[in-house]
Amino acid sequence: MKRIKILTLIAIVAVFASCNNQGQSESTELAVPVSVEDVKPQSIQQFVTTTGTVNATSQVTVNSEMAGEYYLQTNPATGRTFKLGDRVQKGQTIIRLEDEEYENSIAIEAVELNLEISQQEYEKQKSLYEKGGVTLYELRNSEVSKTNAQYNYENAQLQLAKMNIKAPFTGVIVELPNYTSGTRVASGSPMFTLMSYTDMFMEINLPEKSITELEVGQDVLVTNYTLPEDTLKGTITQLSPAISTETRTFTGKIDIDNPELKLRPGMFVKADIITAEKDSTIVIPKDIIMSAGRGKYVFVVGRNSAADDRWITTGIENQNNVEVLEGLQVNDRLIIRGFETLRDDSKVKIIR
Repeated sequence: MKRIKILTLIAIVAVFASCNNQGQSESTELAVPVSVEDVKPQSIQQFVTTTGTVNATSQVTVNSEMAGEYYLQTNPATGRTFKLGDRVQKGQTIIRLEDEEYENSIAIEAVELNLEISQQEYEKQKSLYEKGGVTLYELRNSEVSKTNAQYNYENAQLQLAKMNIKAPFTGVIVELPNYTSGTRVASGSPMFTLMSYTDMFMEINLPEKSITELEVGQDVLVTNYTLPEDTLKGTITQLSPAISTETRTFTGKIDIDNPELKLRPGMFVKADIITAEKDSTIVIPKDIIMSAGRGKYVFVVGRNSAADDRWITTGIENQNNVEVLEGLQVNDRLIIRGFETLRDDSKVKIIR
């Protein structure tokens, strides 16, 4: 009887052990859920990133050269007087000054009449000289009188033109001091400030370590946080060869195309200077790369739905992505989520 009890106990232990081993085997076979993407050739760019303030390429504050009564002119594009933000064309009259006493002192009609008389006298003397009726000296005196009259007329026109304050270039009005219409303003008073910012520039400071990566002519991608979907193009146009001993940086200048005026003078922007780029190469997300003593590796889905660790050699990179030179091939099923706990040959279940 005692022997039967012992055999029964051994059988029960054997059954429990078998169940326990079966449970462990089943647990080791559980598949880890992962997300994958097929490896495809794509482009990648490597950057040196900096920030700075953009400025208008052309800016001027126009002051009055003469005193006079102030009259802001009508913008023909809007049908109202000029206002801040109006785009104006080169040579367009923005403000008109009037000073009747000053205009009378120029006596433009008399100056013009004198020019006409001098021209007629010169033509007369020239005709007589050709017939031998006057000397060369008399002809030359007549020519001097005509020339002086021409200069006097042109100077009178220039003096009168100072009463019309015009845009020196095509641009946008960014400052327009308020004067009551008809109020007399003094000579030298600020009239308006004009900017042209279809082309812009930014001055940059770059770390010493980047000096060998950068050169004039490199393309730049410019973005502003208020315009996250718009990327403008720029170009490095100047680079200083000297390093500041205080900041360990060097300076440069980027010209930016801004044809739609999306950037405004004074905006703070990010500039990604393209130092290297590839058009068709294997590119993967940077945050899926694992590191170990042998180097860098990622996981792909291999045969029998098992994880396969691939040791990789990387190339150019940017903030989000990196080029893979060795270790991956086109159409490999790259595990991009759920890789953190994987080991080589771990069973995986693909969930997209």
